[in-house]
Amino acid sequence: MADEKELKEQTQEDTVAQDPEKEQQQANLKETLRKIKESVAEEDPKPSQQLTLRTILGGDLLTTEMVRSQIWLFVMIVAFCIAYVAFRYQCQQDMLTIDRMENELKDAKFKALSSSSTLTEKCRESHVLDILKQNQDSLLHQADQPPYIIAVPEE
Repeated sequence: MADEKELKEQTQEDTVAQDPEKEQQQANLKETLRKIKESVAEEDPKPSQQLTLRTILGGDLLTTEMVRSQIWLFVMIVAFCIAYVAFRYQCQQDMLTIDRMENELKDAKFKALSSSSTLTEKCRESHVLDILKQNQDSLLHQADQPPYIIAVPEE
């Protein structure tokens, strides 16, 4: 097996040595790969010091470094937005409940006023006398003489 590996390596070296064009291509390929590796980096390039409309609209402001350094600010803003929406929803629900209860209160007041007026009407002296006359079973009648005022001396 070791002989086979040595034989393959030797044939590759012979073919490379025989063909200087292939050697030049491989060198170009290695150089190109090296340049690509240098140009590609994990880190974002530093933003330029100039703040222009193009950098703002292009999104150059939102670099990884800036986002990482301001992550807690973004989390806080999101939390405040969620709280704002939740409190507004709760406030609207409370306002709907208040409106519904105010309408119920108005209905109750109208019913109480109606019952009170009906009771007042039925308790009037003239109405009570009319009912007694219709039944003709009562000894009650309207007084012909005015009431007497009895003076009680205080001791």
